Amino acid sequence: MGVKQRSKSLSSSHSDLADTFFQLKVLNGQEKVKDHFEAFSTKVGHPIRPVAPTVFQINIGKLCNQSCAHCHVDAGPDKKAENMSRETLQKCLDILAQHDIPTVDITGGAPEMNPNFRWFVEECRKLGKHVMNRCNLTIIEANPVYHDLPEFFAKNQVQVISSLPYFTKNRTDSQRGDGVFEDSIKALHRLNRVGYGLEGSGLTLDLVYNPSGAFLPGNQSALEHEFKSQMKRRYDIDFNNLFVITNLPISRFLDYLLESGNYHDYMTSLVDAYNPATVDGLMCRYTLSVSWDGFIYDCDFNQMLDLKVDSKVKHINDFNLTELADRTVVVNQHCYGCTAGAGSSCGGEIS
Repeated sequence: MGVKQRSKSLSSSHSDLADTFFQLKVLNGQEKVKDHFEAFSTKVGHPIRPVAPTVFQINIGKLCNQSCAHCHVDAGPDKKAENMSRETLQKCLDILAQHDIPTVDITGGAPEMNPNFRWFVEECRKLGKHVMNRCNLTIIEANPVYHDLPEFFAKNQVQVISSLPYFTKNRTDSQRGDGVFEDSIKALHRLNRVGYGLEGSGLTLDLVYNPSGAFLPGNQSALEHEFKSQMKRRYDIDFNNLFVITNLPISRFLDYLLESGNYHDYMTSLVDAYNPATVDGLMCRYTLSVSWDGFIYDCDFNQMLDLKVDSKVKHINDFNLTELADRTVVVNQHCYGCTAGAGSSCGGEIS
């Protein structure tokens, strides 16, 4: 079955925090089945504790102009209700103003589709925060109202991080939809024209690569070299860094693994590739992840599984950094994806 031929997401049944087993629901309506891999917490051998947060990651909405086959957020054009309100965004600003958390990582969906996106970016910059925006590129071409996003990003010194599954049309469109590659190339040219990705401009453009199937990604350095060479030669496009991210067995990608019969083999490859050297650098240790409705998570992936922080403080309305610092990071079987091989985070390889 092709990657794009998937059923409705099963994410609501993916985990129950038992941790010894990862709960899954099979596609034919049978009862839940359990994987019998060693519990991730047992594999690590000790609780994972956070350090002082340096990244405040905010999912400001699941509304998106795309419905990508691999999307762990389960975002799409139908997610109009899951959009962060201005009141919640203001609460995030209040927290940022009161705490020394230097980086704001804005994600979605297509975060630019939130009607308060530009205001929020400008307010974060007024606070002196470094702003990262995870842009799917095609939003820039989706509607004339977004055509000036590159200029807006440049004016506010926003670090742009964009997913590009591959440097060819077929592989990109198979993962993200027909026409996505062509629009992505147009958007990258727009970003290059205002200085993004160009040496000495101070405007950072990073691309994100994740595999299109049930296998682990290759070496980040080698892939970055190949991407830079191919993107320059084929399309005259420059960018700064390539972040290589392992697909985690959640949401739409989990649906694919189950439907295609690849779940056991993929989990086996993750477990076999477990690398203890990655644990200290896991993003859940230095990141606080906030959902569109204001709940707090250890990471974006836990957010999609509704695994809230193990703390009395579970919502930004009750934000208390001292309490949060005393928590233990919530883990489950999907965490094998972040600790396989060289590790994986929103910033690419860990070690």
